[in-house]
Amino acid sequence: MSTAMNFGTKSFQPRPPDKGSFPLDHFGECKSFKEKFVKCLRDNNFENALCRNESKEYLECRMERQLMAQEPLEKLGFRDLMAGKSESKSQS
Repeated sequence: MSTAMNFGTKSFQPRPPDKGSFPLDHFGECKSFKEKFVKCLRDNNFENALCRNESKEYLECRMERQLMAQEPLEKLGFRDLMAGKSESKSQS
């Protein structure tokens, strides 16, 4: 009789994150970038738009050290910051 009570319930189907899992920074290789980003967030009342450069630097550090998959920064939402970088290179 208890099984008749379970027909209306849905079973939970876990799914992996969209970008997959990534290793933790056990050796603190990007700790200074993370701390700089968190300090920026605190200093700016957690307005993450004001800390995009720090966020980009932190993600670059993680990608360089294989702590996350390599992704184009444009795909991660930093297209506008990349435009300024390419312009400064062409002016050199």
